Amino acid sequence: MACNQSSIETYEYLLPNGSHEGDSRVPPPPATLRMSLAVLMMLMVVVGFLGNAVVCIIVYQRPTMRSAINLLLATLAFSDIMLCLCCMPFTAVTLVTVHWHFGDSFCRLSAALYWFFVLEGVSILLIVSVDRFLIIAQRQDRLNPRRAKVIIAASWALSFCVSAPALAGWTLVEVPARAPQCVLGYTELPAGRAYVLTLVGAAFFIPFAVMLGAHLGVLHAVRKNAVRVHNQSERLDLRRLPRACLRRLRRQQQQASLDLSFKTKAFTTILILFVGFSLCWLPHSVYSLLSVFSRRFYCGPSFYATSSCVLGLSYLKSVFNPIVYCWRIKKFREACLELLPPTFQILPKVPERIRRRIQPST
Repeated sequence: MACNQSSIETYEYLLPNGSHEGDSRVPPPPATLRMSLAVLMMLMVVVGFLGNAVVCIIVYQRPTMRSAINLLLATLAFSDIMLCLCCMPFTAVTLVTVHWHFGDSFCRLSAALYWFFVLEGVSILLIVSVDRFLIIAQRQDRLNPRRAKVIIAASWALSFCVSAPALAGWTLVEVPARAPQCVLGYTELPAGRAYVLTLVGAAFFIPFAVMLGAHLGVLHAVRKNAVRVHNQSERLDLRRLPRACLRRLRRQQQQASLDLSFKTKAFTTILILFVGFSLCWLPHSVYSLLSVFSRRFYCGPSFYATSSCVLGLSYLKSVFNPIVYCWRIKKFREACLELLPPTFQILPKVPERIRRRIQPST
């Protein structure tokens, strides 16, 4: 048992009466808190599944939506769907019953799937952030749908390679007696600690550093471009230009402004996703490192309550993304209304051809 001096690298199993072999039982949070967290988690399952499913359906049904960036966002949505279905319901059941009813083999499998889908979602968000940096800061639009599909396949393979050692037993994964989900347990083996550092670094710290640099580079490029346009407008004497040149210049400035506005708006959406990812995953990353490296923290009486809150916050990212899409992307909101059954549609559905006449931008 991780909290037993005599045996560090063995598992901690629940006995039929709820007691533990070689380790004192960690007091769970109050029943009201556990029930509230379980209800909130099931609500997140429903919202996360439906919201991310809409993203996948839109990209699948509409060929015009199968651009490189949309394929990446659909892959991100699919990884969040799998996380909601493969991990969150079992955590909610364990929160209510304070017992793991699914066996130690499935425990290790669920832990590997958890990190697998998390790694995939983080890698897709990293690719999108780097793509925005190349487009806005470096003016290099190299990503097309074909390359996006190759990158997506490579990201799935890489995520599997990083998460598979947890299934093979490279590190201690505890059967939930000290937490409502299979979590990384305390270990003193150098190989186990090295793997956990690699896992947590690949899931948060390395992508966070790269995405932070990419977003800062984009912000610097946007500010620099705005200052350059402003200085050129001040130096140019428009009164001395012929009317034809003046009209051409104004069209070019308007086109550049619209193009920059579109790219900046898309970048702002990615920036919001990055902030949500950072807020949801920073506590879990620190918690995972403390669980593996700090015996005092892992064996402390507040570990179960801390695990419940941190795990719930990490799952919130799967729900956060479709909410941001609905808030920021008009086409996503319209697609959500179109997918609703006619009974739930308050306003009459306007045909697409008429909608284009009213609003040509659609």
